[in-house]
Amino acid sequence: MNKTRLYLMKNFVRHLALMVFSLIFLLGAIPGVNADEADAKRILRAMSDYMAAQNSLSFEFDAILEVVTQEDQKLALASSGSLTLNRPGKIHVARSGGFADVEMFFDGKTLTLVGKNLNLYTQLDVPGTLDHLVDELKDTYNRPLPAADLLLSDAYTALMLDVVDIKDLGSGVIGGIECDTFAFRTNEVDWQIWIAQGDRPYPCRYVITSKGISSGPQYSVQIRDWKSGKEVAKTDFHFKNPTHAQKVDLKDLKGTDDLPSHFTKGDAK
Repeated sequence: MNKTRLYLMKNFVRHLALMVFSLIFLLGAIPGVNADEADAKRILRAMSDYMAAQNSLSFEFDAILEVVTQEDQKLALASSGSLTLNRPGKIHVARSGGFADVEMFFDGKTLTLVGKNLNLYTQLDVPGTLDHLVDELKDTYNRPLPAADLLLSDAYTALMLDVVDIKDLGSGVIGGIECDTFAFRTNEVDWQIWIAQGDRPYPCRYVITSKGISSGPQYSVQIRDWKSGKEVAKTDFHFKNPTHAQKVDLKDLKGTDDLPSHFTKGDAK
């Protein structure tokens, strides 16, 4: 690296640090940055009510899961996918992350998880609503659906649980859509949400930051191609097994988690 390039890089880092410091100072000093809690709650409630009122919806998404190594190196794992649901209890999710190609079918009675790259699948009897499915995956099978709170029939109550602080960050733009932006804090996580302005207040972006792990790794999901009602394409929520995949027990369905198989989970620092 020549001296000119090194000089420019050092100057960039110096200016970036100054910008970050200035932003921290402004956020702490300007009275208007602190949230009008009533307004923030009203907009979040409007999003929750709008989502719950959509009998059919679909969208595509891009997600990033950050992990922290024992050497405190933060790594970002990216995936993309699509989701379609019909309330009260049908959902189809497809997600590809490079190391995993996964589909989930739920027809209100049977949940099917498919490892497409492995040509394996498993099925579980989980009759009930989407809310019940989310709880069962989290509490019974230890397979929580990331950002599933956004899809619940009462997303507002789930999101506001244990919130101790709210900040209104004003207007932002996600994928060309102008959004209201809010930051929320609990004792365990910080989270931000960007909610589309107008008569379709759907979540455009959702970011959760862990406070129990060093370096504060995040999970973020960005939503695009939002559709609802008659815009949603007809979807078959039953698993057909066109590739003659082998049926296995859930414990044997490897390679369908958010982390690659060669990653080893450790204790939080």
